[in-house]
Amino acid sequence: MARASERLAANAGGPFYVDANCIDCGTCWQFDPAHFAPTGSTSHVWAQPQGDAETRAALLALQACPVAAIGTSRDLLALTPADGFPSLVVSLPQGEVHYCGWASRQSFGASSWLITQRRPDGSSDNVLIDSPRWSAALARRIEALGGVSRILLSHRDDVADHQAWAKRFGAERWIHSADAEAAPQAEHRFEDTEPIRLDADLLVLPVPGHTAGSVAVLFAEQVLFSGDHLWWGVAPPGVVASQRYCWWNWPEQLYSVERLLDLDVRWLLPGHGRWHSFAPGEWRRELETTLARARQGPGGEP
Repeated sequence: MARASERLAANAGGPFYVDANCIDCGTCWQFDPAHFAPTGSTSHVWAQPQGDAETRAALLALQACPVAAIGTSRDLLALTPADGFPSLVVSLPQGEVHYCGWASRQSFGASSWLITQRRPDGSSDNVLIDSPRWSAALARRIEALGGVSRILLSHRDDVADHQAWAKRFGAERWIHSADAEAAPQAEHRFEDTEPIRLDADLLVLPVPGHTAGSVAVLFAEQVLFSGDHLWWGVAPPGVVASQRYCWWNWPEQLYSVERLLDLDVRWLLPGHGRWHSFAPGEWRRELETTLARARQGPGGEP
C-alpha cells in the first residue's frame, strides 16, 4: 500500500498520489497519461481524475503499479474495477489485443499483452506476450477470454512470473536460445535471426541488440510487440531505439531496426515506453527518422 506520509511533493493536490516507493518504471503514465506523468526520477499525479471514467482509469493505473506506489482514499479504492484487466487496446478481424496490467517488479514494470485469436471453428488460441505478475483475479479474467495456449517471451528481462502463468493454463513457452537461461523451463527456443512464422497471423522477428536474444512479434501484419527493442518517445515524439538502455550490442540493434523498415506497422506495443498507433505508410518514415537520430549517439534519443 502507498503511504500518504511518503507522498511526493510533485503530485497535484487531491486524493490520488504517488509516494516515495516509485521506481520510475512508467507503468502509470504509459497506461493513463491523462493523470500521471514522469518527473525525470519518479512518476507523479499531474492532474486529478474527474468523473467516473477518469477515476476508473486512475484506479487501474494504481492496480497495475508493480510496487504499490500509487495511493488514494479508502472510499475510492473500494471502487477499483474487478474486470479492468485485461484492457482492450485494438480489435482486428484476426482477433483482439489487450493490455494485461498487473506489472511485475521483476521486469521493472514491463507491459504484457494478450492476443485473443479468432479461429474459423470458433475455438480460441490465445497468446501471452511477456509475463505480468501473477494475479488470480487476472487469471480468472483471462480464463473467461479463453485462457492462454502460448507464451512468447520477448527477451530475458521480461519473463517475470511466466512459470505461474504456464502452470495455470498449461501454456507452452517460447524464448530465443540466446536469452534462454532467463527461462530455462521454456518448452521451445527461437534460433538465429531469420523470421519464424508460428501461424498465419503470428510472425516472430529476432531483433538482437538490446539483448542477444531479443525478439519482436508481429500480429496480423500490423501490430508489433517490440519488447525493449523500440518504443514511442514523447519529447520529442518519435520511435526510440535506445543506446543508453542497450545491454548487448548497439550496432546489431541498429541493424535489427533496419530489418523492420519494410513493415507497415499500425500499432507499436512495447515492453517499456508509450504505445503508439500509425497511419498507413507512416511507420517507415518514423523508423528512418529513428535511425538517423540514433546514429547521432545517445544525445539523439527522444
